[in-house]
Amino acid sequence: MTTLPISSSRAERVEAGKHLREFVSRESHGDWQPAASRDPLASLHANDAGRLLELIPLRHERMRASPFAFLRGAAAVMADDLLGVPVPGIPVQACGDCHIGNFGVFRSPEGLTLFDINDFDETLWNVDFTVDVKRLAASVAVAALPQGEDKARRAARASVRAYREHMRELSSLTPLAIWHSRIDLDREVGRTGNGDLCRRLVAEAEEETAGGLSHGDAPNLDPATLSSDPAEWRIADKMAGRWLTVFHEGPNGLTEAVEEAKAALLDYPPSLTADRNLLALRYTQRDVAFKVVGIGSVGTVCAVGVYADADGAPLFLQIKEARPSVLAQLALSPFFLGSEGQRVIDGQRIMQAASDLFLGTSRSEASGRSYYVRQLKNKKLSSVGEILAESGAKAYARLCGTTLARAHARSGDAAMISGYLGKGDAFDEAIAEFAMRYARQTTADHAALVAAHEAANQPE
Repeated sequence: MTTLPISSSRAERVEAGKHLREFVSRESHGDWQPAASRDPLASLHANDAGRLLELIPLRHERMRASPFAFLRGAAAVMADDLLGVPVPGIPVQACGDCHIGNFGVFRSPEGLTLFDINDFDETLWNVDFTVDVKRLAASVAVAALPQGEDKARRAARASVRAYREHMRELSSLTPLAIWHSRIDLDREVGRTGNGDLCRRLVAEAEEETAGGLSHGDAPNLDPATLSSDPAEWRIADKMAGRWLTVFHEGPNGLTEAVEEAKAALLDYPPSLTADRNLLALRYTQRDVAFKVVGIGSVGTVCAVGVYADADGAPLFLQIKEARPSVLAQLALSPFFLGSEGQRVIDGQRIMQAASDLFLGTSRSEASGRSYYVRQLKNKKLSSVGEILAESGAKAYARLCGTTLARAHARSGDAAMISGYLGKGDAFDEAIAEFAMRYARQTTADHAALVAAHEAANQPE
């Protein structure tokens, strides 16, 4: 790990970053090759340990949908692939699962339309900045690969160039100015060449915050229970194909998981600061249901609770199991974390420009599970595939790269990172090469998962 005293000047930290190129050249980041002993399916199955057994088949089913879906669920596989890869050693608070599907649009408390990272299950402090950059670029390449290798490479390179250029801009700011920087989409329109994309995201955010109890990421409420008394509210169970994805009762141990989440939600308010605890206590829990989310999180305990104040104003909270980060093996040096739930909310507060008022933690004494709680926000927009097809892979990649630089600069040394990256495109080209190699490997890994499933389900 490379650090300088906080009293070091910006010029000294830029030079220190440049000096690191002598130990890990920027060009070397494109040299990745899969290890001879590599077994992605074994890594995937190892990461299934501790998940709810009833939902693991759904996790694998979702990962079989496409190479990008495989990448989304394979953060542990990529962490294994990056183990031992030389890094310059500049620490940041890493997202940990920094693929393009983990970015989204939010409304800040001030009403601004912000673009930011929105998933922090794997977040970890003290990880080299290149880990997130490589996962972002690889995800861009995998998602854009159906449009051809040339477009995929250019889009991946665009994400890294945007990261490098915005990090350079941030490196000239004071620490306080960096901390208050944000990706305000209303301001970004037309400024960075992403005008059409920004206008679309702003419009969709406005549409999804137009009102109603069921919008954004919130579940539906059973219409039959929407009486004048919020005490009668009940979250509607939901099927997706052959799977229940929102439910109160499930097979085997899933009903017990709902009850555990309900109790953990009731226990969570004291984890908030005094002012936010008072705010949370103005709302009463009305119903809680299990919610199957994402791809990487399928099989972990996750539930959503609907709350109401005395006059029937709704609030949706999500409680989610926090497991050890897959990046733990990539940390530059070991350190004490506290609970896994605390790790997640600390990471979100550090990396997001406007984090959630209701971020808190809880723990089940019976199972030993650690949880974190957040408000369900209006952030679910069009699919990444639609955005890439309609707005262009490069435009979205640039926006994500710019956003990641802002998030990293809050915890990392922007001047040192910028010094390492430099003004030219050496780093951009190297990471683009890595991204293409990893995209091809992910395509092969996805095919292997599909083939293994088909072989296991051959009629005798």
